Amino acid sequence: MLSFGSDELWPSLLNIAIALAVIALLVCLLVWNGRRRGSRTIALDAALTLSGWWILLSAVSAVIFIVKAFAVDWAELHGETHVYVAWPADLPCAEFGDSGTTMLTCSGESLSAFTVGNASLGLRLLAAAAQLSSLALTTMPAVIVAVICFYTLRGRAFSRTVTRTLASAAVAVLLLGVAADLLSGIAATAGLREAFSPGSPWYPSAYQLTVTPLPFAAALGLAALAAVFRQGMRLQREQERLQQETERLQKDTEGLV
Repeated sequence: MLSFGSDELWPSLLNIAIALAVIALLVCLLVWNGRRRGSRTIALDAALTLSGWWILLSAVSAVIFIVKAFAVDWAELHGETHVYVAWPADLPCAEFGDSGTTMLTCSGESLSAFTVGNASLGLRLLAAAAQLSSLALTTMPAVIVAVICFYTLRGRAFSRTVTRTLASAAVAVLLLGVAADLLSGIAATAGLREAFSPGSPWYPSAYQLTVTPLPFAAALGLAALAAVFRQGMRLQREQERLQQETERLQKDTEGLV
C-alpha cells in the first residue's frame, strides 16, 4: 500500500507518482533484461520474478511475526470489537438534522486497531495467528501466479500440477479468509478483556465476529479457473492423441506406397 501525507494535495500526488515511477522502472528493468537475453516470454518471466519476491517478503514477514510473539511483551491487534468509541467532545459536530450550517454529523466507530502492552503469551500468540493467517491469504495470489508461470515456461501450462494447485488454492483461500476474519475479531476482543476488568465500561460484553464474502467469491473463482485448466488439459491430451494417430496413419500410408 502506498500512503503519503502533506499539507497540500499536489505534493501527495507527486509522491504517489514518484513511487509508481519507481515500480514502473523496476518492471522496465525486468523487461529490458528479458529482451537482452532474447526471451520471448518476458511477461511470464517478469511475473515469475515478482511473485517470487512477493513470496520471499511474505516468508520474512512470517518469521518476524513469530519471533515478535515471543520476543516482545506487547501485541498489535486489528479486528472489530463490541466497544464503541465516540468522537472527542471538543470536535465540533451536530446530531443528524440539527444543524442549519455545514457541519460534521456526530458519530464514532468501534475500537478496531490498538496495541496491548504487557500482554500475556497467549494473547501474543493469538495476535500472531491472526497476522499469519492474513499474511498467508494475501500471499496466495503470488503462489498461484508463480506456479502457473513456472509450468507455462516449461511448456506444461495445462498440467495436473497446475490444476491441483488451483483447486488447493481455492480451499486454502476459503479457509484462510474465514480464519483471518475470525481470528482478528477474537484476538481484538480478547485483548480488550485482558486490558480491562469486567466492571469497566470498556470491557467488551460480547465478541464482534465478522466474516466477509470475499473469501467465498475468491474460492469460487479459483475453483472455476481450476475447471478451465482441467478442460484445457483434457483437450491437450486429445490433441496429442490425434497427432499420434495422424503420424501413425502417415507411416502406414508411406509403407503402402
